[in-house]
Amino acid sequence: MRVSAKADYAIRALVELAASGPGPVKGERVAEAQEIPIRFLENILLDLRRAGLVASQRGADGGYWLARPAAEITLADVIRAVDGPLASVRGRRSEELAYAGSAEPLQAVWIAVRASLRRVLEAVTLADVANGELPAVVTALTADPDAWQPR
Repeated sequence: MRVSAKADYAIRALVELAASGPGPVKGERVAEAQEIPIRFLENILLDLRRAGLVASQRGADGGYWLARPAAEITLADVIRAVDGPLASVRGRRSEELAYAGSAEPLQAVWIAVRASLRRVLEAVTLADVANGELPAVVTALTADPDAWQPR
């Protein structure tokens, strides 16, 4: 899986909002804290607002805040909001694919890849990351030294 810069920035921005507590946080503060270009962040926050993950208010007392509790927003929710489906093949959902002949089992492989991504990304919430307490499914996977090998 390739995580886009947009998805990475979106997750980091929302974790920053989660860690900031209640009340509005200025976009500039989020951008500075997470080293995200402000123009890019503003576009991302607009997508997140459209998806119902972020609320905002203009003005001197304005800013951004999570539209739902951090414990109810998964990393999968954020990625879907800015990039669409978690896993697709040539822009199509795995269940829509059909392969002929010896390649026919590939559909099941792509569905299994999507299921694996979901198992992790739907288990981790913004609150988990902000609190530094990742779910057991993540800690178990990262405990395997082979997981850290770049292949």
